[in-house]
Amino acid sequence: MSAPQDGHRRTGAGSQRRGNTLTVLMESSSRHFAHIFICMVGAVTILLVYLYPDWGFESRHTPAPASLAAPAWKDPGPYYVAYPGNYKFIMDDTPTCKTRTPFLLLVVPVAPGGVAARDTIRRTWGSEKLVLGQRVETLFILGLPSGADAKQQQEKLQLENLQHQDLIQSNFKDGYHNLTIKTMMTLEWLVARCDKLSYVMKIDADMLLHVQNLVKLLLDPSTAKQNYMTGLVWWHSPVLRNPFNKFYMPRYVIAEPEYPPYPLGMAYVMSLDLPAKILAAAPHIKPIFIEDAYLGMCLKHHGLSPTNAPENTMFMVDHRHPLSDCSLSRVIAATTTSIPQMTSYWERSRGAKC
Repeated sequence: MSAPQDGHRRTGAGSQRRGNTLTVLMESSSRHFAHIFICMVGAVTILLVYLYPDWGFESRHTPAPASLAAPAWKDPGPYYVAYPGNYKFIMDDTPTCKTRTPFLLLVVPVAPGGVAARDTIRRTWGSEKLVLGQRVETLFILGLPSGADAKQQQEKLQLENLQHQDLIQSNFKDGYHNLTIKTMMTLEWLVARCDKLSYVMKIDADMLLHVQNLVKLLLDPSTAKQNYMTGLVWWHSPVLRNPFNKFYMPRYVIAEPEYPPYPLGMAYVMSLDLPAKILAAAPHIKPIFIEDAYLGMCLKHHGLSPTNAPENTMFMVDHRHPLSDCSLSRVIAATTTSIPQMTSYWERSRGAKC
């Protein structure tokens, strides 16, 4: 009982001390919270600048006039590619477009080490040479191998080409970031070697191709013979501003919110007047690393646009597997998940019906 009494006697002095202490604590807490608030504001600001480096600083990143800007190939940076450049073809002895001129040429961009994919295509849809009375040829285009075994890879490529004579190689470094260079070098090769072709298709190595359906489309009287490009056309495709997305583009590179329409790079076909027109537009448009979007930008320079395929089932991406026989009978090009699946689809497509 003594403790409470003693406590009561010290109530006045204790209250005063507690009041003083509370005041000190409140002032200290205020300063502490102020420091926390300032740190939080600073952290958020740094995060915003990191996530959106072009946000609020447009004038700082405005490109210099064309006459003053450094050529893109001098220092391409993360968003552009080194094109044009001092590139040349170091492997180019195919008889295609030299001793024989096909109606349709299929060009497959492939990595130097992709021999399994090349051999699979040679056994499947790349083996179809005469379709609906029209000659079809298949070629593979690639750049230089890299890595510790680059020399050995190059020697294997030379042996492979001696056997098949279907490789076209340029002396740029092969890689995903250089797909635009690979595409533009393909167009350069076409303009220089294949002026008598009717159509060319660029198609990735992991795609199923129904060659007969493609030739049927190109022979249709309603299919244009000039200024023609089709595939799975992306309309109103947004320019992605999230720097964590691999297709990120800051506003100082592309100010517009949308890309011009373009066909997805997995597979598209064009008439043979377009390669020269796209190459003519290239000096006016710095080449970004997203190759299919860049083609759309070059088409827009000429006031041109790709055309939707007659049916939306002709070009398929991210579809459900397995494909039915009815789908296989209508498709022109579709993504696959493996070499065995592509082989199986091709075998089934040859007799597939709805």
